[in-house]
Amino acid sequence: MAATTTTMSSSMAASLVTSLRSLPAHALVPLVASALLFVVAVVLRRRRRPVYLLNYSCHLPDVDRKVNLEVCEYFGQRCRHYSDDTADFMRLIYRKSGLGQETYAPPFIFSGEFQKTQAFAVQEAEEGLFATVAHLLAKSDVRPRDVGFVVVACSMFSPAPSLASMIVRRFGMPPGTRTYSLAGMGCSAGTVGIDMAARALRVSRRGGYALVVVTENMSLNWYFGENKHMLVTNCIFRVGSAAALVTDVAARRGDAKYELVRTLRTHHGGDDAAYNAAVQMEDEEGNVGVALTKDLVRVAGAGLRQHIATLAPHVLPVSELLRYVWRVARAYVAGNPKAVAAIVPDFQRAFEHMCIHSGGKAVIDAVAKLMAFGPQVVEPARATLHRFGNTSSSLVFYELAYFEAKRRVRAGDRLWMLAFGTGFKACSNVWRALRDSAPDADNPWNACAHRYPAALPPPSTRRSSGGAPAMDFTHLKNDKLP
Repeated sequence: MAATTTTMSSSMAASLVTSLRSLPAHALVPLVASALLFVVAVVLRRRRRPVYLLNYSCHLPDVDRKVNLEVCEYFGQRCRHYSDDTADFMRLIYRKSGLGQETYAPPFIFSGEFQKTQAFAVQEAEEGLFATVAHLLAKSDVRPRDVGFVVVACSMFSPAPSLASMIVRRFGMPPGTRTYSLAGMGCSAGTVGIDMAARALRVSRRGGYALVVVTENMSLNWYFGENKHMLVTNCIFRVGSAAALVTDVAARRGDAKYELVRTLRTHHGGDDAAYNAAVQMEDEEGNVGVALTKDLVRVAGAGLRQHIATLAPHVLPVSELLRYVWRVARAYVAGNPKAVAAIVPDFQRAFEHMCIHSGGKAVIDAVAKLMAFGPQVVEPARATLHRFGNTSSSLVFYELAYFEAKRRVRAGDRLWMLAFGTGFKACSNVWRALRDSAPDADNPWNACAHRYPAALPPPSTRRSSGGAPAMDFTHLKNDKLP
């Protein structure tokens, strides 16, 4: 049966070739051209539609929201929730965290009430979300009714109605707007939101615009207890929000800043240590907060290794991949397994700019050590941590704004956004610049970019007392701390 089918197919193919040869040239040329056009159409149909970052905005809170060590100490003393030992511990962590004296705190810190409430959480969310979205839509020349998708990410605050509904109501978006609310994603939510928006645009027949809004909310998650693992978040997390507008509208390519080249998400929650590295929980007294365990930095390093192993073949040039294989093979032949584990490809061959997760000085140090990055590569991450603190999911956009404020991005440059999240997750967005960068009028670095890079100290390998995760144990030279 199979032999008969093969014979019939061969005879049909031979007959078709004979028939084509018998056709005159004036009839054969249009036929071949039509076939080629059909093949091209199929290829283009299967090719993913390009997605562009039209523009983005980062929230710059009012000056009366600025917080320094003195303000933190005043709040800690007046709220009467902390013992002297706890206050000393937070002071130590703050001084060595990598944060400067101009970060921003949530509204309830300045209220004089010293209580975290739902009203303060809503106020914090509205101040960041509404301002960034309004600025973004205005400078992008996009009307609210033109936005087809809204993706809002906030890990620690998920009210009802949702934050996405608050934005739809505020800006009068139409009933057909599709909204998505992400919670519990941690600091990776910004890059995850971009990935989700791009996928939504590509599967939609009509395409259009997708609004990605990322923030974090500290008002209900400020920790009033004595657990040192949970006190660290009070010292490093600060207020920040960002909004990004992505589109697949080909006509807007000339207005866009970047093209999305690739996204990658890896989830390492199958490992207990990774899952429990950062967890929202109650302490023994019932106080709610987020605990950062001593395994956090180690988990971040292990997760990053697995993540870049998946990403590398898609972004690195062939020459660097071959160089990496050669180095690994040479180490194996030399019988040095530890050297093999320490070898990583040179990702500076793949990207001109990197927005590395700036969740804390220890995390930045760990990434720099693992990836063999020099001080100039991690400069934007350290500057962002110093100026704005850990703003969670929006931090990669503050780093991108730093590059633009410094006018470092040129057309054709490749940029890597890398963020980690609870669970434990790692997420990458790879972009290609479509034009030379220049700071927008609402760039949060406009008034301070000239002060960076600051004279930052070398990485520290010491650990804090009391079993807290290693933060930063060297003083910032530019900070005038008591």
